Amino acid sequence: MHTKILLTLALAASSVLASDLAMDAKNAGLKPIPSSTSELLKLIDNPKNPITPKKAELGKKLYFDPRLSKSGFISCNSCHNLSEGGDDGISAAIGHRWTANPHHLNSPTVYNSVFFSSQFWDGRDPHLEAQAQGPIQAAPEMAATPDHVLSVVTSIPQYVDEFKGAYGDDVKITFEKVADTIATFERTLVTPSAFDDFLNGNDNALNKTQKDGLKTFIDKGCTTCHNGVALGGEMNAFNITGIYKFQNVGDFKGDKNGMVKVPTLRNITQTAPYFHNGQIWELKDAIKEMGRIQLGTDISDKEAASIEEFLKALEGRKQDIVIPQLPVSTSKTPRPNIN
Repeated sequence: MHTKILLTLALAASSVLASDLAMDAKNAGLKPIPSSTSELLKLIDNPKNPITPKKAELGKKLYFDPRLSKSGFISCNSCHNLSEGGDDGISAAIGHRWTANPHHLNSPTVYNSVFFSSQFWDGRDPHLEAQAQGPIQAAPEMAATPDHVLSVVTSIPQYVDEFKGAYGDDVKITFEKVADTIATFERTLVTPSAFDDFLNGNDNALNKTQKDGLKTFIDKGCTTCHNGVALGGEMNAFNITGIYKFQNVGDFKGDKNGMVKVPTLRNITQTAPYFHNGQIWELKDAIKEMGRIQLGTDISDKEAASIEEFLKALEGRKQDIVIPQLPVSTSKTPRPNIN
């Protein structure tokens, strides 16, 4: 009987400690992806262009369609591959005519980007809809023009019909509408994880090493920048207490105030290489470098390993993405141009 009482008390104490840790995480600015569909929709929806199944499905087709690019070879998924971490897994994005990003910028993940308050590394726009327009038109990326994109879409009767089905028969198909539709699909790319289950009340969602890692993550001050639902996605100063050791790879120095978008830590185990110029491949090395240049602290190997164990709990549950069958081109569809 005495042993049973002690075991019961130990289990209760463990639950309290876990709950205290969850509260500490929330007090540090960490927020879960809501478990409620209605609450999640409030976070990801665009009131000016509400998510619907037809818009999202059409957006998925456009996301995967390489004909939107000048070459007819590059799609959104080329640099933001949904079959892995939502990025391309290389240091600098490769685009039109095998051109590496001229600023040596790394492709950020598209997963959970709906939670970012800033899009692009320099945070020049807060909206996914505007972000979707950028890579399509960028010369080193998809290298297309709005007219090209519009010509592709309007030359394909099935696309025209699907736009009517998604927006109504009186829809005016524009380049902006195409980008908005891609963004609608991207808004659905949310990956809840064991960490969210933990913050949403399931004390057993994290194992002991992950809980220890979360405590280390909070104690070392990582939540100063990596907070909110995305554990990142906002602008913050860079090189606060030291200079990033690969700062001179590429010419990116942040926005006009030296601010850089904080990468999300969700699915971070699947999005190497790290930093804006993709120069660090091992997560533990990235953790230690962040401690040095952002927090002014030496993170030991043991502490880095502990934090890395917590970050594994941010590996999200991804929806099954079935590659869509794209509608057939017509004689009016622009031909690929690799020049």
